[in-house]
Amino acid sequence: MKAIVQDVYGPPDVLELRDIDKPVARDDEVLIRVRAAGVDPSVWHLMTGLPYPIRLMGFGLRKPKLRIRGWDVAGRVESVGRNVTRFAPGDEVFGTCEGSYAEYACTREDRLAAKPSRTTFEQAAAVPISAFTALHCLREQGRIQRGQKVLVIGAGGGVGTYAVQLAKAVFGAEVTGICSTGKTELVRSLGADHVIDYTRDDFAGGGRHYDLILDTAGNRPLSHLRRGLTARGTLVIVGGEGGGRWLGGLHRALGALALSPFVGQNLRAPFVKEPQADILQSLAEFIEAGQITPVVDRTYPLSEAPDAIRHWETGHTRGKLVVTV
Repeated sequence: MKAIVQDVYGPPDVLELRDIDKPVARDDEVLIRVRAAGVDPSVWHLMTGLPYPIRLMGFGLRKPKLRIRGWDVAGRVESVGRNVTRFAPGDEVFGTCEGSYAEYACTREDRLAAKPSRTTFEQAAAVPISAFTALHCLREQGRIQRGQKVLVIGAGGGVGTYAVQLAKAVFGAEVTGICSTGKTELVRSLGADHVIDYTRDDFAGGGRHYDLILDTAGNRPLSHLRRGLTARGTLVIVGGEGGGRWLGGLHRALGALALSPFVGQNLRAPFVKEPQADILQSLAEFIEAGQITPVVDRTYPLSEAPDAIRHWETGHTRGKLVVTV
């Protein structure tokens, strides 16, 4: 089969389209004929090996242990291991796996759910990690409540587009989205009550305060973010830029966790894991009910996966980028 493989850490140039052996599903695994795979920050981090703590987490000190890139996946079940009970060959599924930038990939059945009938494979591949991150940060970390004032920073990006829709349509909050000029109409179309163009306005000015701020992008100082919170408000940091090769965007997360016990506001920076089958099923139900819709900026064929990541690096993506197979 063909797959996007890397032998060393580095920029997108280290990614190569190669012919490699087709995987075989283990007893508790599903073999998927991949139709589409999402592009998200985890792909970039595992490609570059940055920040360095990523390598200490078991992904390989000098070179990547996981040689095939890609995490989000959507496709058809090709075969199943003998312990798999929830899927059969031919089923359309979406979820996560290690190495989805390939014609075939294996993953555990508890990382998959039935693909929503309302979505294409490309749309379904844009859902798992980003939508789960938004849901986890709003519900488990932010403890979002109906009627609260919620601010989503990076509202036009992969996580942000889901956060706006979930906060408004599922949780009934009053939602303000922050984005660049070119994304304001998109964010408004997703249901945001208010949209702030960060190139023109400061969300922390004018006496505005929010019960919950979800920060998915940028490098705003904690002091600036806190000025936009109510006295007992919650800040959830789930992304960021800068910080160098050792900490990357983690410097703000670590600062938030260290400061939180000493202030009235709740400052959180979760480490988001992979979604399990029950969460994927919930996301599928939200999609089927019309409460969230995946936003796909553009698609790239498998051979152009490095170009997809280069485009992601620009920071101008509207929603998600998807690699088609």
